[in-house]
Amino acid sequence: MKIRLKMFLVILPLLIVTLALAQTASYFNALNGVTRLARQLLGFKLGELEKYANNQWSLLVENNYADRPDMVEAAEKAVQMYAQSIILSSTELIFAVDDTGKPVMTSKPFTMQEKERSPLLELLRAENPGLQNAVIGGEKRVFQAFYFAPFQWHLLISEKNDVFYRDANRITMQTIITLCIAILLTSILLIMVAGHLTRPLSRIVKTMNKIIQSADLSSRVDVEYQDETGHLAFTFNQMIGELDNAYGQIKRYAFEAVLAGKKEERIRQIFQKYVPRSVIERFFASPEKMLVGENRNLSILFSDIRSFTTISEGMAPDDLVHSLNRYFSGQVDIIYNRKGIVDKYIGDAIMAFWGAPEKHEDDALQSVLAGLDMIDVLEDFNANQRRLGKPEFHIGVGINFGEVTVGNIGSERKMDYTVIGDSVNLASRMEGLTKTYHSELLISEFVYIELQKTKSQTPLHFRLLDTVAVKGKTKGIKIYAVKRSLNPLEVGAWPIHNQGMELYYRRSFREAAEKFKEVYRLMGKDPNAESMFRRCAEYASNPPPEGWDGVEVMKTK
Repeated sequence: MKIRLKMFLVILPLLIVTLALAQTASYFNALNGVTRLARQLLGFKLGELEKYANNQWSLLVENNYADRPDMVEAAEKAVQMYAQSIILSSTELIFAVDDTGKPVMTSKPFTMQEKERSPLLELLRAENPGLQNAVIGGEKRVFQAFYFAPFQWHLLISEKNDVFYRDANRITMQTIITLCIAILLTSILLIMVAGHLTRPLSRIVKTMNKIIQSADLSSRVDVEYQDETGHLAFTFNQMIGELDNAYGQIKRYAFEAVLAGKKEERIRQIFQKYVPRSVIERFFASPEKMLVGENRNLSILFSDIRSFTTISEGMAPDDLVHSLNRYFSGQVDIIYNRKGIVDKYIGDAIMAFWGAPEKHEDDALQSVLAGLDMIDVLEDFNANQRRLGKPEFHIGVGINFGEVTVGNIGSERKMDYTVIGDSVNLASRMEGLTKTYHSELLISEFVYIELQKTKSQTPLHFRLLDTVAVKGKTKGIKIYAVKRSLNPLEVGAWPIHNQGMELYYRRSFREAAEKFKEVYRLMGKDPNAESMFRRCAEYASNPPPEGWDGVEVMKTK
């Protein structure tokens, strides 16, 4: 926005407000004066009419004619003639109505519509001494009225609205015209003054543009005035001289900046393949933090497609790749939406983790919700597979929470930002156990403990399945099945199953067997309940040795 326009926009409103206030004050003074005179004239006529009516009634009373209808009628005629004599314009109307609103006297003929009577009577009965407005004879009128009891008349002196306010409206229009002319003349004068004041600045801008277009730093601005604009021109000339001296440095810095930008973009493109863009932006200012290994407590997820070898043997290679790409696309989107990191693809398996490089309080919860989402979205994927005549995919998801080493691991030629450690291995074992325990998703007791610390608006249901020692370990780990919601059979069966597990660990094998038998009955031949029932029946006949801790040693992963 040019300075001239800014001056115009700043000063003009001030002038307009000043003129508007002055004109408004004059307008209201004139308007009040004109309206007051018109109102006083109506009031004066009303008063004279009331005096005359009272005089006529007094004559009747003094001469004992008040009881004679003919004399009363003559008095009413006299009042009507007097009303006609004080009329000053053809639009003025003096009339009287009785208590029903019916006209009984008028200075000139007019027709009052039936719908006009009730509103008029309401105004008259209010006995407001001031000006009032009503529709009379199909016209909007201003009137003043009084009630004359001897005749039982409501006497009104009225004038048409547009006639009554004609002078006031004329003053309004004149005020608007005067204000517009004043604003127009002020605007023209302001444009001329602003142009004169900003002309030196325009010349400076013109010289600046010439320097920019030609890149000729030898050009200078002429100093025309010994004022602020002259000082601006002198300062600009000094600045151009300094820029000319620094031009070599600027070119060198620009070249270095281009190289740095290309390097940064190359790093971004490589790194965002395994780290979300938001994480890259947050840590790019200090990339060395991303390269240092550290120990952290993370949530690790493994998912795997069941019987993938059989599926791949029955599909053409291009169909298999297309199906896998659609499958991975949906699964990976879920992981990223749940603030997770996709570590790697291991054939048809996915490894992901939560808690690095950015940690959240609900990393364990987000990993479990991601696993449940991955299972849910598979229904839409399989529906599409059925439409295409392709085999359906079924997956197992295992999740663990624990300490791992996280960082860039590899060689100078190939590095991965990944996690390693026993907790990672246990997460992989958990995925393998989904086949043994006929469950789509299993979590370790470490995940379960973390979930109890996290407040979640999403209710989760847990079923303790067993305590196992995976291959290569002797210490037992409790494993749980997790669901967002339970079907009607599971609502009753899962709590009973958990009760059975408590009895099992207390060595109450017969009671536990009864619980698992009930679960088996409720859920319709549930394999986990059947397995625990057989194990409890065996232990009831042949109790385990002292020191038994309920751990089931797994022979495979």
